[in-house]
Amino acid sequence: MSKIARQQSTHLPPDTRRTNFNEVVCGYTETEALTESGRCLQCKDPLCTSGCPVRINIKGFINFVSKKDYKGAYKTITEANLFPSICGRVCPQDRQCEAACILGKKHEPVSIGLLERFVGDMAQQNGWQETRPIVPINRTAAIIGSGPAGLACAYDLAKAGVSVVVFEALHLPGGVLTYGIPEFRLPKERVFKEIENLTRLGVTIETNRVIGRIHTIEDLMGRLSFDVVFIGTGAGYPKNLGIKGDALNGVMSANEFLTRVNLMRGFDFPRYGTPVGMGKNVAVIGCGNTAIDSARTALRLGPENVYIVYRRTLEESPARKEEIRHAIEEGVQFICLTESKEIISDNEGWAKGMNCVQKDETGSSEFLLNVDTVIYALGTMANPIIARTTPELTIDKAGYIETNKENMITSIQGVFAGGDITRSGGAFTTVIHAMSTGRRAAKGMLEYLEAVIAANGRPPKFRG
Repeated sequence: MSKIARQQSTHLPPDTRRTNFNEVVCGYTETEALTESGRCLQCKDPLCTSGCPVRINIKGFINFVSKKDYKGAYKTITEANLFPSICGRVCPQDRQCEAACILGKKHEPVSIGLLERFVGDMAQQNGWQETRPIVPINRTAAIIGSGPAGLACAYDLAKAGVSVVVFEALHLPGGVLTYGIPEFRLPKERVFKEIENLTRLGVTIETNRVIGRIHTIEDLMGRLSFDVVFIGTGAGYPKNLGIKGDALNGVMSANEFLTRVNLMRGFDFPRYGTPVGMGKNVAVIGCGNTAIDSARTALRLGPENVYIVYRRTLEESPARKEEIRHAIEEGVQFICLTESKEIISDNEGWAKGMNCVQKDETGSSEFLLNVDTVIYALGTMANPIIARTTPELTIDKAGYIETNKENMITSIQGVFAGGDITRSGGAFTTVIHAMSTGRRAAKGMLEYLEAVIAANGRPPKFRG
């Protein structure tokens, strides 16, 4: 089996893809999927599953693929993850399941992500749905935020018979899946189809509902009579650049930029009246996944040059290697070992350049980078809206909600939290790690409901 080469998916040519937002990676054909599934060793002790944050039975689903039982593969995946079409595209498999693949010790690992995507896409194309019988248990849960953590939590609760309502602040569900990840990496049609499967289980999603403004946690557990609450509001506040000129016109955070493009369809003007103005030369500060997404998105909006300015070496970047390779192929220019010191203004308050310092083994040198748009992607901070309206909630110095990492319960009885609003997502802040915290929370919520209701008949009223 090891003599079979790892199957490579077709990609759009770089000269084509930099001109549009079509999906770059085309995914496996059935022949490619069958060939790749045949590479799996079907290990007695499959380490790949231990490398998956939500513990998908990877060996099992690949075995079903090899037998052309794609429904069986889908059912196996969705025991742990309702969103294979999403996770097959955006998870860093090279650091997780594929990194643990036994075959990868001497050869290239099995392409688990592309196989998962193949199964998820086939399920969407054929309209496969959850068919497990659900027995209602007459309990209710409020989920605050419809990002990966909230959706995963809602899924496990719904399967257990809990009546679930998801409150989303924006006008579309999906959280970072919708506003943060570009169309060319994750088509929104795929996201919304996966979410439709969740609503078919009976989950209600209410958009334009800002918890902390229209309702508080106390309202949810008191007047609205929810038995348990999950907080998955994310870490949507960008870390400021903190240099002179960072408030000039033409300077923005990656969060703002990607939201304007992805959620508001800023790339599809004039069909959507939300254009995103790009200058001729764009600098993106940072080199994580969000920075790479920002640079590749900016490139598609028509500037002459797009630079990534990064203070470390490219090898030290936390971004997925495949995404870095795609960025280089498309024409993004990397300026490494370089710090941004000041953004220079023209006479009308617009950015016109950036003073930088580049360092190497021989010393340092200053230079002016000719740019008129600067996007900074330096990480995010906790969304403070829930904590501000819930003083009983214990948070750390940076504003993240403190939880018991085993079951994700907060300092308030019946209130749980997960995803980026906590520090429990694991070594990397990824979609699948957020989902793992949502699943942990759902398990904790079910155990809480069973224990408390068995003792008291109903959960106690809100009490900090």
